[in-house]
Amino acid sequence: MRPEILYPLFAPIDTLKGVGPRVAPLLSKLAGPVVRDVAFLTPHSLIHRQPARVEAAVEGAVQTFVVTIEAYQAPRNPSQPWRVRAFDGTGSLTLVYFGGLGGRIEGQNPVGAQRLVSGKVERFGSEIQIAHPDYLVPVEKADQIPEVEAVYPATAGLPARTVRRLALDALGRCPDLAEWQDPAWLARQGWASWRESLARLHAPQSDADLTAQAPHRQRLAFDELLAHQLAMGQKKAERRAEPAPPIGAGRLAEALAAALPFQLTGAQSRALADIRADLACGERMSRLLQGDVGSGKTVVAMLAMADVAEARGQSALMAPTEILARQHFETLAAPLEAQGIAAVLLTGRDKGPARAEKLRALASGAVQVAVGTHALFQTDVVFHDLRLTVIDEQHRFGVAERQRLQAKGQATHLLAMSATPIPRTLELTVFGDLDVSRIDEKPPGRTPVATRAIPMGRMAEVEGRLKSVVATGAQAFWICPLVSESEKTDLAAAERRAAELRERIGPSVGLVHGKMPGPEKDAVMARFAQGELSVLVATTVVEVGVNVPNATIMVIEQAERFGLAQLHQLRGRVGRGKAESACVLLYDPPLSETGQKRLDILRRTDDGFLIAERDLELRGGGDPLGLRQSGFPAYVFADPISHRDLIAAAGDDARLILARDPDLTSSRGQALRVLQALFDWQAQSTLQDAG
Repeated sequence: MRPEILYPLFAPIDTLKGVGPRVAPLLSKLAGPVVRDVAFLTPHSLIHRQPARVEAAVEGAVQTFVVTIEAYQAPRNPSQPWRVRAFDGTGSLTLVYFGGLGGRIEGQNPVGAQRLVSGKVERFGSEIQIAHPDYLVPVEKADQIPEVEAVYPATAGLPARTVRRLALDALGRCPDLAEWQDPAWLARQGWASWRESLARLHAPQSDADLTAQAPHRQRLAFDELLAHQLAMGQKKAERRAEPAPPIGAGRLAEALAAALPFQLTGAQSRALADIRADLACGERMSRLLQGDVGSGKTVVAMLAMADVAEARGQSALMAPTEILARQHFETLAAPLEAQGIAAVLLTGRDKGPARAEKLRALASGAVQVAVGTHALFQTDVVFHDLRLTVIDEQHRFGVAERQRLQAKGQATHLLAMSATPIPRTLELTVFGDLDVSRIDEKPPGRTPVATRAIPMGRMAEVEGRLKSVVATGAQAFWICPLVSESEKTDLAAAERRAAELRERIGPSVGLVHGKMPGPEKDAVMARFAQGELSVLVATTVVEVGVNVPNATIMVIEQAERFGLAQLHQLRGRVGRGKAESACVLLYDPPLSETGQKRLDILRRTDDGFLIAERDLELRGGGDPLGLRQSGFPAYVFADPISHRDLIAAAGDDARLILARDPDLTSSRGQALRVLQALFDWQAQSTLQDAG
C-alpha cells in the first residue's frame, strides 16, 4: 500500500494545471502517467538570456532587448507572417509571427508601447529579427524573463516551455519527506535533502548543474540506486526463506566428471562448489553463472543436474532459440545417458505422438533432464518433480516466462547463465537479487585467436587468403552487419556477399539470416557443422550460435558498427579446437579515436570481463554493452556509468540496512519504505527481476 504522503505525486497528470484531453496523452508519452513522472523530468540544457542593444545583436544568440513598438505589417495571405517593427534607439528589430497571431499580439502590445522582448536572434538579409519571441512583456514585468532558463524535453504539440511550466507545477506538489539517508553519509558527501535536491534539479544555474556529477544529481541518483538495491536484497532474502529439500553432491556427478575428456578448470570447480553449497543448504538457490563464450558453463550446469537426478529430482534447461537448445542437448545428452540419466529435447517443432511421448516421460519421471525453448513452460508440460531450472541467456526471457517454468516445481532452484560480460562495477544493478559465480578461465586446449584489423579496401586480399585456407579443409564464418533501416537492404547485402564468395571460393558457401524458416536455417547450419559447407555467411550473432570446433576463421564486415562485447562474443565462435584460429575485423576507414581504441582492445586481450571494463571506460555514458537489452534497469536519475561508484556504495548500504532491520520497521526503515514507493522499487514488484 502506497504511503498517504505520496498520494499527490501519484495523482494522474491531468490534475496538473493546463493538462486537458489534448495535452494529457502528449505529456504521458513524454514523462509518464502520474505527477511524479513530470516532477522527475530532467532539463537537458540551459538558455542564457543576454541583455543587449540591437546594434550589438549577435546572430544565433538568445538575447533580450528593450524596444518600442513602431508598426504592425499584416500578411497579404494566410501563408505569410505578421511582422512587428520595433526600435531600441540603436537599431530596428523585426518580430515575426506565423499562424495569425498578429491580431492578438497587437491588442496586447499597441504601437508606442515599450516592451521587453527575448528570443533567438536571426538575420534575414540586412534585417535583424526574432521569429516567435520567447517573451514579449511590459518592462515593469521584467521578472517574468529569467536570465537562465532550463530547457526540458519536448514533443510535437508540447513545446519545451510548456513542459517546463508543468514540471515546476509538479515540483510544487512534492512534499518534504522524512530523511532516509544516513546523516553521516549525507554530511560526508555534502548533499542537501531530497526535496532541496529535486528543486535544484529544476533550477540549474550553470552547465555544471546539468551534469551527472552535480551534487543534487548525485543525491537523487543514490536515492534511486538505494531503493533498487533494497528491493533486490529483499527479493533475495524472500527466496532464501523458501525451504527446499537439500541436495547433496553424488557419485553420478563424480563419474560424469571423471568421464569427461578434460579436467574442470579452477573457475569451473569453484562455480560448481558454489552451486552445490546452495543446493545442500535447504534454501532455494538463485544464482547467476557468468562466463565468456566457450568457458564451460554448460558442463558445470550438467554436473549440477546429475546431483539433482541422483536425488530423484528433475532439471530443465531453457535456451532462447532452437539452435542453442539443440546445441545444449547435444552437449548434455550423451554424457548424462552414459550415467543412466535420461534427457529429452522439447521445442516448438515437436508435434503429435512424438511430443506426447516426451510429455509422458517428463510427467512420469522417466526422464530426469529436459532441454528446450519456450516450449518447456507451455501449460501441457508437466514435470514429475522439477527441482532445478537452468536458464541460458536469461535476459532474453521475460520475467513471466522465467517464472512460468520455475512454477512447474516446488521451491525450484534457479541457475541463470549469461555469456554477456557485465563489468563488476555494474553487476549489482543487473543481478543484485542473485548470487553470482564467475568462470573467468578458458578451458584447456583453447588456443588464443589471432585478431587483426584490416580496412575494407583490402577485401579482395582477405577473400583470396580465405580461399587458400578453406582449400586446406578449414571452415570460416563471415558476418555481415545489420546496419540499414531496411531489412530487405541488409538481406540483399548478405546475399550479394554470399554470391561473391561463391564465385571466389566455390559452391561450399552457405547463408543464414533471420528471415529464413527455422527448418531451412537449421539445415544450413547442420551442413556447416558437419563440414559440408566451408563458409557460413550470417547476418546476426544469434545465427552463429552453433559450435563448430573445425571453424578457425571469423571475418566480421564493418566491425566498427558492432558493439565491443558483441565483437568479442562473435570471435568466441572460433578457436574452439586445437588448430590456430584468426579473427579479421574489416572496417571502413577512417576510424574514430574511440573506434581505434576498441579494435586495439580486441587485438590485445580475449578476456571478456576485461573487455567489458575497458568498453565502460571508453563509452563514459549511454548504454554500455547494449545492457538495456540485457535486463538493465531503466533508471530515471542514476547513470550506471557516471554513478558506478555510487552503485557499490548503495549495495553496501542496502545490505547493512537489511541485516539490522530486515522488515524496515525502525524510523529510518519507515522512511526507506517511502523511498521505495517513491521510485516503485518494491520487493514484490516483478518488473525488474533478474531471477
